[in-house]
Amino acid sequence: MNPILSPVHTYSRDDAVLQALVEFVTDEGLIPGDRLPTERVLAVHLKVSRTTVREALTRWQELGLVERRQGSGTYLKAAVTRNMLHMPLTLASGNDFKSLMHTLEIRRGLEAEAAALSAERVSNEDIAMIEQKLIRMEEAFHERHGMSADEDWDFHLAVFRTSGNPLFEQIIAAMYEMFHRFWEHPLGVRDFGHASFPYHRTLYNAIAARDPIAARAEALKLIATVEDDLKRGAANLKKQTQKNRVQI
Repeated sequence: MNPILSPVHTYSRDDAVLQALVEFVTDEGLIPGDRLPTERVLAVHLKVSRTTVREALTRWQELGLVERRQGSGTYLKAAVTRNMLHMPLTLASGNDFKSLMHTLEIRRGLEAEAAALSAERVSNEDIAMIEQKLIRMEEAFHERHGMSADEDWDFHLAVFRTSGNPLFEQIIAAMYEMFHRFWEHPLGVRDFGHASFPYHRTLYNAIAARDPIAARAEALKLIATVEDDLKRGAANLKKQTQKNRVQI
């Protein structure tokens, strides 16, 4: 009778480095917000080249697990455990209307649910933190006469984090880069995002009142204004294209 053999699991060098990095972060007890050691220190610890470490961190960045800050270092964005699974997310990199709408449709469902859960689960300290982000966003709006991508993201990030489910932040963060680039060139819409401004305050009010139904409704209203801006931008772009063709 032949013995039953377990399958042999083989790992590539890249996977081995990623697993070693997981072990290091877990053993050191690093949590989201903590700064990782430099690439040089990690390379010495893991006994690999700095290039290999850099490639591993790039993969983690693409998965939303770390954030690289110019001149500051690499910071952990999400909890890392030994039994975690990686789910890569592939997005079209262009700022075309169709790709942006696909992203927005996903955001609508995720952000509405995150807002509702936040309203159910927030502590008093969480409410104070969200309000702080909201005030900074409102100040930036008045200072710059329009929405600012960074302060807007910080506010929404505070809502995701107080939902009690880290997957909201990880999944939406994977789509953030696309929308961040779009804010710089919003299809010719000069006042892009302006209509969403008041709904940040009403969303906060619903969360502070611990009203999940109202929080979900306000999040949906906010996303609806962004969708309207996208459609307006697409219409403007179409008109400009047609005008250029006539001139030619």
